[in-house]
Amino acid sequence: MDMKQVVALVTGGASGLGEATIRRIINDGGKAMILDLAVERGEKLAAELGGRALFHKTDVCSTESVQEALEHAVKEFGFVNLVVNCAGIGVAEKVIGKKGPHSLDSFSKTIQINLIGSFNIIRLTAEYLVKNEPNAGSERGVIISTASVAAYEGQIGQAAYSASKGGIVGMTLPIAREMATHGIRVMTIAPGLFETPMFDSLPEEARKSLGAMTPFPSRLGYPEEFALLVKSIVENPMLNGTTIRLDGAIRMQPR
Repeated sequence: MDMKQVVALVTGGASGLGEATIRRIINDGGKAMILDLAVERGEKLAAELGGRALFHKTDVCSTESVQEALEHAVKEFGFVNLVVNCAGIGVAEKVIGKKGPHSLDSFSKTIQINLIGSFNIIRLTAEYLVKNEPNAGSERGVIISTASVAAYEGQIGQAAYSASKGGIVGMTLPIAREMATHGIRVMTIAPGLFETPMFDSLPEEARKSLGAMTPFPSRLGYPEEFALLVKSIVENPMLNGTTIRLDGAIRMQPR
């Protein structure tokens, strides 16, 4: 798919990996709808990027909210042919902590936003993607979700986060197999340690220490590098049904 023909929905699009993805799409000539709960940041980003980027306040766990965002996108842009799931939260909590057992509420919330929210976006947008006219390569659209290396090497305290990201990895192939008959590709990216708002509160020394855990390059990943992989997936029609690790060869240790 040509990036200039892209009309995207990007969840978590107001910051971090989502914002970098939005910027890459716009810079390459496409159009994008920023889906996020951060209204001020989302509106500011849309204003900066001009008319080819719009913001819609969206709760990925709400059917009604996602439907409204889709209707907004189609009304303004005519169609949607790329979906990128970047919305998510992290939680660090041991199964048996100092204050007792892992909170069931925090576990459920993590699964609800990261996994169920991603699936909610996929199931609702797929209904729109299948109606697109296929391009010269018989493609109607691309769906990309965000997992994490924690799906494979979750650390102590990451039971909820790893479970949510492991679920995203696990649903990628069956959804890709189903969508194949419609000319829609389904992929997942599993980032390593990246410079996102999750790390903003850490001191510089702590950030450098985390970055040094990555074999090469020995630093935190840049959101722009995530966006470059999104672009590669969009442009390469043979990328389908799998999860790509974007991690500088890091393999997380137990703690």
